[in-house]
Amino acid sequence: MTTPAATTAAPEPRLKHFPVAFFAIVMGLTGVSIAWHKAQSTFGITIDMAGGLLWVAIGVFALAVALYLTKLARFPQAVIKEIGNPVQLNFFPTISISLLLLGIALLTTAPAVAEVLWMLGTALHLLLTIYVMSVWMHHDHFEIHHINPAWFIPIVGNVLVPIAGVPLGYGELSWFFFSIGLLFWLVMLTIIIYRMLFHHPLPERLMPTFFILIAPPAVGFIAYARLSGLMAMGPTMVTDMAGPDAFARILYYSGLFLTLLLATQIGRFLRIQFYLSWWAYSFPLAAITIATLMMYELTGLRAFAIIGWILLAAVTLVVLFLLFRTAQAIGAKQICMPHV
Repeated sequence: MTTPAATTAAPEPRLKHFPVAFFAIVMGLTGVSIAWHKAQSTFGITIDMAGGLLWVAIGVFALAVALYLTKLARFPQAVIKEIGNPVQLNFFPTISISLLLLGIALLTTAPAVAEVLWMLGTALHLLLTIYVMSVWMHHDHFEIHHINPAWFIPIVGNVLVPIAGVPLGYGELSWFFFSIGLLFWLVMLTIIIYRMLFHHPLPERLMPTFFILIAPPAVGFIAYARLSGLMAMGPTMVTDMAGPDAFARILYYSGLFLTLLLATQIGRFLRIQFYLSWWAYSFPLAAITIATLMMYELTGLRAFAIIGWILLAAVTLVVLFLLFRTAQAIGAKQICMPHV
C-alpha cells in the first residue's frame, strides 16, 4: 500500500531557483558606495561610509558568483530556462555590470584591481549585449507585454564603461560603448513608452523596474562628463570646473525629471508586495545622486548640493531597508522559489 508520504514529491533544492537577478543587489550596494565616495570627496566627509558599503558589495558579489556557478554546474537546465525567459534574460548583464561597478568603486584605492575588473566586465558585457540583442532580433515568442524597463539593463551597462574606461586610458573604446548605449537607450525608451501608453499595465512584481528609466540618462551624464573632459575621475579626483555643456544638461535634467515623476508615484510603490525586483529602486537612485553631486561641483549652485543630500539620504535609507527586507525574505524562504 502506498503511503501519503511516498506519494508526496520531495521539494526541489532552493539552489535550482537561485535567480540571476540577485546580482541587482550588488549593483545597488556598489552604486550607493560610489555615491557616498562622491559625497565624501565633495563635502569633505571624514566618515568612510563608502568603504564599508563596498566591502558588503564585494561579499555579496562573491556569494552570488559562487551560488550561481554551483547552480550552473548542478542544474544547467534551470539556467537555460532562465536564459530563455523574456524577463530574466535581461538580468544576465547584471553580472557584467557588477564587475564594471566594482571596478569604478575601486578605481581610486586599487587601480590595478579596478582595471582587471573593468576589462572583465567590459568584455563580458559586450558578449552579453550581442547575445541579448541577437535573441531580440531572431526571437519567435516575444510579445509587446513582455517588454518592461528591465530591458534597459543590457543598454545601461554599455554607458557605464567610460566612467572607469576614460581614466584608465581607454578613450576610443569608451566612446564605442557610450555610442551603443546612447543609441539603443533612445530606441528602447520609445518602445517602452509605447507599451506603457497603449497596452496593459506592468505586473505588480515588475513595477519597481520603472526606476530603471532613471539610470540611462543619469549614468549617461556621468559617462559624458568623463568623455568630454568636463570632469576627470582618477586617483586625484581632479575637476576642471568647466561647467556642463548643453548635451550634459539634457542628460542630467532628463534623469532628474524622471526621478521627480517617479517620486510622485511613491504611494503606488509602497503598496506593492516585496519582491527581489525592489532592488531596481537602488542603483538608479544612486546614479542620479552621483550625477547631482557632479552638477554641484560643475556649477557651484547650492540647489544641487541640497538635492544631492536629499537623494543621498533617500538612497541610503532605501538600500538599508532593502537589505532588511531581503534578509527577512530569505529567512522566510520566499527567495529562490519556483515563482521567482
